[in-house]
Amino acid sequence: MTPERFAALYWLVAAIALAWLLHLLDPVLTPFLAAGILAYILQPLVARSAGWRYMSRTSATGLVMLLLLVSLVTLLLILLPLLRYESGLLMAKLPELLDIVRQRLLPLLEQYFGVAAQWDATTFKELLSEHWQSAGGVSGKVLPWLGSSGLTLINLLLNLLLIPLVMFYLLRDWPLLLQRIDESIPRRWHDKTREIAGEVDAVLAEFLRGQLSVMVLMSLFYAIALALTGMQFALPIGIVSGMLVFVPYLGAVIGLVLATLVAVTHFDSYIGVLVVWGIFAAGQMLEGMVVTPKLVGDRIGLHPLGVIFALLAFGQLFGFFGVLLALPISAMLLVGLRHFRGWYLTSPFYKN
Repeated sequence: MTPERFAALYWLVAAIALAWLLHLLDPVLTPFLAAGILAYILQPLVARSAGWRYMSRTSATGLVMLLLLVSLVTLLLILLPLLRYESGLLMAKLPELLDIVRQRLLPLLEQYFGVAAQWDATTFKELLSEHWQSAGGVSGKVLPWLGSSGLTLINLLLNLLLIPLVMFYLLRDWPLLLQRIDESIPRRWHDKTREIAGEVDAVLAEFLRGQLSVMVLMSLFYAIALALTGMQFALPIGIVSGMLVFVPYLGAVIGLVLATLVAVTHFDSYIGVLVVWGIFAAGQMLEGMVVTPKLVGDRIGLHPLGVIFALLAFGQLFGFFGVLLALPISAMLLVGLRHFRGWYLTSPFYKN
């Protein structure tokens, strides 16, 4: 075996071993991965803040993380009161809704599907009202479950606490970490590695700008479309739905639940609810098939079909996190493929 083949085999075995180790450490690495992604996103803001007069890197890191915390708290302050208020309105309107189901929906089910459903609306109302008013008793059932699942809950809380801690140290020591990595690169690969890393960084920056454009555009779409229906709280629901599109399905699910609660309590017929559902269905199709492929795919150099394929393929292979990381990983792979193609076209194998 030639030295070149031995080196290639060595690095292949090392890569497989590393991948297997990462798979085994997946539960431990999850908070570090989340903190690393957030630190990479916030790093330019910290670097710019650290350039201010009398502002150290540590102070800039604390300031940026404080702004992030305030943003999250503001989002919760928008969502929770809205959900509580609309839930109360829904319960007040529940008897009317149950009568609509009994008088309109059940006859349709029996007529078209042959389903003869027995419906005691009075009993159902009393049962639901009783459980709604005694919701405090749920804690008596939840606490034993928490006791039996205490270890899982503790791990979850530790991971949640670990993310901001790791993120703080990554942001504070970012220049030092890059310097150490740069010093560790073999000198014969140094220039090429820095070139590829620079291209990857530029592509990821374009991805983030494109994703921000998607969030703004989808916020406008949902807010305007819901406002045209005359529904209450169209602006906050639209903004929340659009701003959360970067997390697959989360924005659509939260927005749909909130919008449905508002629509049920606002409109006099079920037609309004169906219109709201149609808006969110159209929004999902628009975001997945047009907006993201164009605004994100074009920026990172992926064809719109490539964007759709990457989302489907990574989702199939890695589930939720696969969909979340599909486009940035595809962008990095694209940079590697471009350099591989350049090497291949100049190789003796291609020329001869």
